[in-house]
Amino acid sequence: MTVPAKKNSWRVVDIVTAAVLGVACGLLFWVWNSIGYAGYKALDTLTPGLGGLAVGIWLIGGVLGGLIIRKPGAALFVEVVAASVSAVLGSQWGPETLYSGLAQGLGAELVFLIFAYRRFGLSTAVLSGIGAGVGAFILELFLTPNLAMSLQFNLIYLTCLIISGAVLAGVFSYYLVKALAKTGALDRFGAGRERFDQAA
Repeated sequence: MTVPAKKNSWRVVDIVTAAVLGVACGLLFWVWNSIGYAGYKALDTLTPGLGGLAVGIWLIGGVLGGLIIRKPGAALFVEVVAASVSAVLGSQWGPETLYSGLAQGLGAELVFLIFAYRRFGLSTAVLSGIGAGVGAFILELFLTPNLAMSLQFNLIYLTCLIISGAVLAGVFSYYLVKALAKTGALDRFGAGRERFDQAA
């Protein structure tokens, strides 16, 4: 299933909005870099792998981009811009932050692609958040010592990333966009015109 080329085309307002979303998410990531990482380490001391529950905030950019812009590449674009802003402002992971943005953005983007950029309900948002979490997991297998960790750790970590991605990135982003749509701020986008009345 494909969508019309005209619908796929990016407008100037799409580019500007995606960039603004990316910067806003990047600032959120930068703040969360300290808070979230502290939570990650604290949860991991309880049960190794449980820290994945704190990761969801870093997955929000792609889901928001896809839900609002609704164009091919939007999820990836917003997540990468957000990761870039976080890295420039001083992420403790340095250039690896950009790799994370790419992996998480691709994971989120893939879900919107599977639905041919036609479905933007709660279930799509949740699946996109999960996709971003799975993208993060795959990347970290190769960028961190996770591949050498136990199977139990990786299963717990993946499960926690899925939960965190579904709730913190998926559900939160969906209701945030829904709230913004009600204010009329998104009236130039499908998310605003439809008021999220369509079924998930």
